[in-house]
Amino acid sequence: MKPGKILRAAAVCLVIAGFVPVGGCAPGWKLLFDGKTTAGWRGFKKDSMPSGWQVVDGALTRVASAGDIMTRDKYANFELSLEWNISEGGNSGIFYRASEDDSEIYWTAPEMQVLDDARHADGLSRLTAAGSDYGLYPSPAGIVKPAGQWNQVRIVVQGNHVEHWLNGVKVVAYELGSPDWEAKVKASKFAPHVHYGRNAEGYVGLQDHGDRVAYRNIKVRVLP
Repeated sequence: MKPGKILRAAAVCLVIAGFVPVGGCAPGWKLLFDGKTTAGWRGFKKDSMPSGWQVVDGALTRVASAGDIMTRDKYANFELSLEWNISEGGNSGIFYRASEDDSEIYWTAPEMQVLDDARHADGLSRLTAAGSDYGLYPSPAGIVKPAGQWNQVRIVVQGNHVEHWLNGVKVVAYELGSPDWEAKVKASKFAPHVHYGRNAEGYVGLQDHGDRVAYRNIKVRVLP
């Protein structure tokens, strides 16, 4: 086979396997959203995908009341990469290690806040501003881009260690189950919910908070 054909065949194999080239064709990344369909996703406590989430201009977009969505597969240790674009005054979130053991996804899963800091009331507190571990660990000001622009996210979860990255800046780092984390949970609205932050593996979720939000380039890399 000619070199050109070999390269094309290799590319096809990567697509079929669900892997995408990241950082100079680094192996191991799996595409969670192909920009064309909602395959691989479903509603929280549902078997199907709510119609209020649609593919719009290559992005997974909340266009009408739909409820939260999540991946069909669970992940334990991983790096998640995506971009989000929120409407003016909008609010959403990215959940990880989620389960369906409670009435709402946010009662089990930590959340990286997605927000228009400038126009939403949650932007007045760094504990609930964009990039924060919602309600527990604050994010610094001045990192998030305005509503209508794309923000780049990385979430790293390995063992009990968690990192939130926003637009290339590490904005949050914490240890699940640490004395500091336990104290923060005890003092928060999550205290009555016994499964919050306790899952060794779980789903990746996207929040419908009643506002238009779009996500694209969603991919995951499983870590040891």
